[in-house]
Formats: sequence, C-alpha cells, structure tokens
Amino acid sequence: MSVPIITVVAGPAGCGKTTWICQQMSNTTSSKNVIYFSPGTGNVPIDQTRVAAEFPELKVFGDGQEVEFINQLVATELAYIELGFYLELGAIEQILDNLSYRAIAILPSHLKDSEYHTWAEKIITGADVDSSIAQTQLWRAPTSGQVIDEDSLNEFWYEITHGAYGHVSRAKGIFDVADGRSLYADFVAGISATDFLELDLPRHLEGRPQRFSGMEVLGQNLDESAIRQTLQDCYLSETAIAQYQEQVKQILIEESIQ
Repeated sequence: MSVPIITVVAGPAGCGKTTWICQQMSNTTSSKNVIYFSPGTGNVPIDQTRVAAEFPELKVFGDGQEVEFINQLVATELAYIELGFYLELGAIEQILDNLSYRAIAILPSHLKDSEYHTWAEKIITGADVDSSIAQTQLWRAPTSGQVIDEDSLNEFWYEITHGAYGHVSRAKGIFDVADGRSLYADFVAGISATDFLELDLPRHLEGRPQRFSGMEVLGQNLDESAIRQTLQDCYLSETAIAQYQEQVKQILIEESIQ
C-alpha cells in the first residue's frame, strides 16, 4: 500500500496545528508541489493567509474551494488539511470522499482518551492548552480594507487578552497597520505571550489595502458588541491613512539614499 500524500491535522484550539504544519513544510525541499486546505473558516481565513505569506509558492485553499483542492491532489506531492476545533472529525470523510489520509492529532499532554485518540494514528504533544473549558462563543470579524493605528492595536489586544471583554481562551488576527505592514497576532490562555509577527508581505502604502485582514476570538461570556465597537474605534480615517503613508514613504526614501 502506498503512503498517502494527504495529512489531516486536528486538535483543540491553540494547541499548535498550524505551527506543526508549517514546520513540516519548512522541512520539504520545495513548496511548489504542496497544498494546504483549512475548511470552516468562512470569510476570516487567518491561518490560510499566514501560511500563504510564509510559503508564497504554496497553493492554499479555503471554504468554497473544495473541488479545486481535490482536483489539485492529482498533481501534488503533499497535501495538508487542518481541521479546526469547530469541525467534527467526521467532516473529513465528506471532504475527501473516501480518499486515504494520515490522521495526526496535536494534543496537550494532559488530555487522555479523547475522541482524537480514537481517530488519530499518531499523537503529537502540542501546547498545554486547557481543553476542559467549555467553549461557548466563537466571534469572527473580517477587517479587510481597514488600517489600524499600531498603538491603538496594542492597547486593544492587551484588553482582549486580559479579560476586558470576557474570558478569552484563544484569539488570533491579522491587521494592516499605519506603516503599511501586515501583523499577525496570536494569544492562547496559559501560554507565554508572543509579540506581533510581521508577515512577509509587501508594505501597502497606496490607499486602503486590498488584502485580507480580520480576527477571531474564542471564549466565554464575550461582550461581542464591545469588541466590535472598540475595534472600529481603532480604524483610521481616509485622511489619516494618507498622512501616515506619505510619512512612511518619505522615511523610506531618505533611508534609501543614506
């Protein structure tokens, strides 16, 4: 029996599924013949955007592209499917229509005898997230076209991760900031905080960016209206965006002639 080229990765929120997949792809000689599919993210494809920025040659698929993904399997060498915690494990059977695959579960060390253990053929120890907390709310918001003042974003993210809007167990997002960069933010309760990661994308310094940005928050008793309003308060006006972009372009010109 040939080894399946399809690897399906599942696990609780924040345990490190995307990180593990990126590590595997970093170990391949080329990502030209590798594809990635993460279903169930709707119009907030945070993981797809992060993966595509890190591996520009990679073909990335999201919701509504199931047929294209299946068609690409014929010509690919490796395929990774990331199943979010919000999807039933059985959903993969419908997606792949009986195609063989390797089932990998990324799990915290304390989790024992779960549905993932029954499903997976290999268990990999991931981040030590608290999988016992009932996740009652998942809030998502696309912000494409919006530009955010970085200081305001830092303050907003601090509030998100320190209980100002409810008990947040997981939050992640991609934001376009005033100097043209695209920043990836990631928070998992109980795990050491990390700085924003600048995605390897061109600086956008001409009007509103025509690329994805958005955020996702998972937790309990979330004040969704307050999150939405505070996020909107961080958005810059057309005039402010233009002023920031002109300042950055001038700085870049001066740096280039030094």
